[in-house]
Amino acid sequence: MALLALNNVYASYGAVQALKGINIRVEPGEIVTLIGSNGAGKSSTLRVISGMVKPKSGEICYKEKRIDGLESHSVTELGIAHVPEGRRIFPRLTVTENLEMGAYTVKDKAAIAQRMEQAFERFPRLKERRNQTGGTLSGGEQQMLAIGRALMMAPDLLMLDEPSMGLAPLVVEQIFDTITELNRAGVTILLVEQNARQALQVAHRGYVIQTGEILLEDKASSLLDNDMVRDAYLGG
Repeated sequence: MALLALNNVYASYGAVQALKGINIRVEPGEIVTLIGSNGAGKSSTLRVISGMVKPKSGEICYKEKRIDGLESHSVTELGIAHVPEGRRIFPRLTVTENLEMGAYTVKDKAAIAQRMEQAFERFPRLKERRNQTGGTLSGGEQQMLAIGRALMMAPDLLMLDEPSMGLAPLVVEQIFDTITELNRAGVTILLVEQNARQALQVAHRGYVIQTGEILLEDKASSLLDNDMVRDAYLGG
């Protein structure tokens, strides 16, 4: 049983068609990555899943129940967390307050405290800066905060949009280590990433998307060895 399935999904921004009948599945416990050039439809796929963009047609099923048409907050409450491109933290709130915002639907104060402590254990830099405002953090620290905030909901599915964008190589390595650790802890991950090689190295399966259509789907290891993928996305 797929945790998430997109069946023949079309979506548009006004007159611009972003998704053209895509089919994607994510099994429980997987890391699945979407790779493709800028404007291919990767971020649009995540936005459609999270309810930020309404599909024109097709079905989106989560745990075998249709979620297309739901509002974003309802999708989040089902256990899907979306870390958008650009992090989108609250710059005027402290690190602690940002994390608390991630648990806005959680009523159990003990659970909130436990998850916050887990976030600080996972990202010690955040603990050191817990009273700083988000806007004063480095890019890498803001990405850690965005991921930590999403985890405050204890999601079953974590969607990450370009988590390595604009970060130094050492920080990128830390972020990808975190993605692997989260997956080993039982979090299913749908990853959009411009760094195709690094994404495929941590993923179980991948989809190549171009101009809103899925060109190829395979095991990540097979995509790394695919001539077309190497030439187009891995630098030969």
